[in-house]
Amino acid sequence: MGFGQHQSFYLRIYWLRKALQQIKKDNRFFYNKDASELIGLGTNMVNSLKHWVVATGICETDKRNEDNKVVHKISAFGEIFDKYDPYIELNDTASIIHYNLVCKEEPCTTWYWLFNEYDKKSFEKEEALNDLITWINKNYESKNSTNTLERDIECLTKQYVSKNKSEDPEEVIQSPLALLKLLEEKEGRVFKTSPKYEEVGLIALMYVLMQYGQSEISIDEIENNKGLWGRVFNLQRSEIVKAIEELSSVSKYPLDFDRTNRLDIVRITLVEPIEFLEEEYIRKERVLR
Repeated sequence: MGFGQHQSFYLRIYWLRKALQQIKKDNRFFYNKDASELIGLGTNMVNSLKHWVVATGICETDKRNEDNKVVHKISAFGEIFDKYDPYIELNDTASIIHYNLVCKEEPCTTWYWLFNEYDKKSFEKEEALNDLITWINKNYESKNSTNTLERDIECLTKQYVSKNKSEDPEEVIQSPLALLKLLEEKEGRVFKTSPKYEEVGLIALMYVLMQYGQSEISIDEIENNKGLWGRVFNLQRSEIVKAIEELSSVSKYPLDFDRTNRLDIVRITLVEPIEFLEEEYIRKERVLR
């Protein structure tokens, strides 16, 4: 399980780009005594960013052969991110980053839980905290402090909810995931909101299907299975069907939609997800020029 590794700082919009700039110069950057000065962030924020670069799938950790020290390597997704959308201007990029955070139980267990396991469509933070503790106690032997889990809920909410004006300039800086508008806070209650499929992005949606790795899958599964659209992106069934119809109507996407006898089966020609992703970013770059 992974809890509290963010140092209570949610991901800021330019942090990943800043991190990649430093890692390209020094793959031991996060262990450098001068890291805070080099990147222009406080010490705790640097430690938070060390967590986020791995959690978002931008970087991977490895150990050097010569001294067995931990280094950060830019991942295949990180290379695409760095080359095509380092400022996270595309919803597809934000959606893939979000997917990487929530698709598995570690290192962001609370994030995984809220988007895959937690069925409530709205909640107060204390209510979510109690429900998270119940889920952990039911599924794991190890225990975590209530304060750590409370900080997780608070950080997660800040990461997805659009910010209002604040006296603290740092708190006004948006998380790139606020772009997706998957959570909304009103009068102390947090709501899971359901986006349009265009707001998630067809590239991201197709990428998630390829990562799931099944050549045949039903609309019911896409709506309800952990790690798929209905849970990860709060997509309603009507939007899922619209997205599948759109994907199947464009020849560049290797997908067929069979609605005979009300089966609602999606058939996918599986290719390497990262190769698909790069081809799509190259294609989008050409269109945007």
